[in-house]
Amino acid sequence: MWQRLRAAFGRLRAGGPAPGPGPGPAGMERAVVRCVPAEPKLSVRLVLPDGSARHMQRDQEEPLGRALARLAATAAKGRAKAAKKSKKARAEPGEEAAAAVPAVRLFTRDGMAVAEEVPNAAAWQDGAVLQVGEARYRVERNPPAVTELRLPRSLLAGFPVCPKVNAEFAAPGHCVFRWYRQRRPADGEGGGGDAAWVEEAEGTERVFTPGNALVGLRLKLRCTPGDGEQRYGQPCEVESSGPVEAGPGACTFDSRHLYTRKVCGHGSVRAVSYNILADTYAQTEFSRTVLYPYCAPYALEIDYRQNLLKKELAGYSADLICLQEVDKSVFVDSLAPALDAFGLEGLFKIKEKQHEGLATFYRRDKFSLLSQHDVVFSEALLSDPLHKELCDKLAEYPAVREKVLQRSSVLQVSVLQSATDPSRKICVANTHLYWHPKGGNIRLIQIAVALSHLKHVACDLHPSIPVIFCGDFNSTPSSGTYSFISSGGIAEDHEDWVSNGEEERCNMLLTHPFKLQSACGEPAYTNYVGGFHGCLDYIFIDKTALEVEQVIPLPSHEEVTTHQALPSVSHPSDHIALICDLKWK
Repeated sequence: MWQRLRAAFGRLRAGGPAPGPGPGPAGMERAVVRCVPAEPKLSVRLVLPDGSARHMQRDQEEPLGRALARLAATAAKGRAKAAKKSKKARAEPGEEAAAAVPAVRLFTRDGMAVAEEVPNAAAWQDGAVLQVGEARYRVERNPPAVTELRLPRSLLAGFPVCPKVNAEFAAPGHCVFRWYRQRRPADGEGGGGDAAWVEEAEGTERVFTPGNALVGLRLKLRCTPGDGEQRYGQPCEVESSGPVEAGPGACTFDSRHLYTRKVCGHGSVRAVSYNILADTYAQTEFSRTVLYPYCAPYALEIDYRQNLLKKELAGYSADLICLQEVDKSVFVDSLAPALDAFGLEGLFKIKEKQHEGLATFYRRDKFSLLSQHDVVFSEALLSDPLHKELCDKLAEYPAVREKVLQRSSVLQVSVLQSATDPSRKICVANTHLYWHPKGGNIRLIQIAVALSHLKHVACDLHPSIPVIFCGDFNSTPSSGTYSFISSGGIAEDHEDWVSNGEEERCNMLLTHPFKLQSACGEPAYTNYVGGFHGCLDYIFIDKTALEVEQVIPLPSHEEVTTHQALPSVSHPSDHIALICDLKWK
């Protein structure tokens, strides 16, 4: 279709020069045209001279003359309705009839009439002028437009407010943002503009951090969409549903931000791994009364915790962030928009049964995404020939096999390429293994599938690229899983093969080819709740290609236990983020 439309551009001047005054933007109304190659129809929106708003949809290949005739008929109906309300028009029916059908024509920006046989898609160009009777409209083709603008439900002083912005024919980076706060009675009525709102002098960026002075006041955001070519669309506004509330004061991550104020140089990579505690688990009666009875109920609410999470993650200035227990709605509506504002692109892999999953974010000006290789462990074990040998071994232990296949655990694998050195590629893996304390044998099978899959990606598909393997492995440093990852093998008589008793004994000899080490060592704990604390989370790196520059210290034990355990009013999860700076050897 588009080949034929391009040919039609040559006929745009065929109608000759436009009669009457030449086109010009001054005093003109707007006729907004939306025309996308993948869609069969285009749309035209305008306000007719009688004041009625019209939205016309026409086939892109239809001749312009038909669209103009339809518009003329619509305008005539509007005139007829307006005439009925006019006593003068009813007294002079002849004049009403004469004025009923306005002339409707379309002109190029140079003032040439567009031939009626030109297809709509080629005719309605940006800057063209539409004439409906005496009224003239400037055509704006695919102007920048805001399609969604939302503010978080919870606003805390001292914590960044990250709006969700979706735009068409625009990019948030080219949009103009203006933040306003509710006017206080003491402000008076001076200053002009909207009497209910006062513009914030510092509020000109996409992300706005309200200070303590704004506690008790609502916020408003105005976004004017832009496309980077000096084209701007109609502004869109949104008001917060509630006022700014006081923040919690000092948080566990404040001291860590002192080490991460700046993004690493291009030769280094800052990686974060963090189980952020899914809302689907935090908001159960069991969680409130048994797991986290020490945590104030409001601090378990997702809106409150998201304020803390967004400030914490943004403050780490990371290049790679691997998150576990991410609710789908949290990823779509909160984390992805927030981290996008800080230069990070997000990828999500859901665990279907739990409605939560894994998220990997990477810094756009450092990396580009080459490929994704996500798998569900149970599905890969059954269907991927890579795991046939393991699957055959597992068939000898039906009870264990059944339990492995019931799990919905997933592995997220992303191959990234350096933006400054295309020869440098990296394989970033993210997972969350089976949680049960007696599930060591299940975790060994899951990690065997993961490492076999990573071997295929990092050795076969992309030979010799280094691996960064992050996650909540639900395994302490004394476990078989940790030993298997770190040493490259697991003996068939390891005690974890009988972690759930003799009935589920499962003895196998397993190996993998990687040389992996825990970049952050073996902290005393990465999970600290009332009934348990231990090290379950790791960032494993390929020590043949990568080395550790620095490990960001974990919060002190005093900070962690200020409110007894985690989560708390000053920490959004029951886990602690691991952060390290890496560099290529």
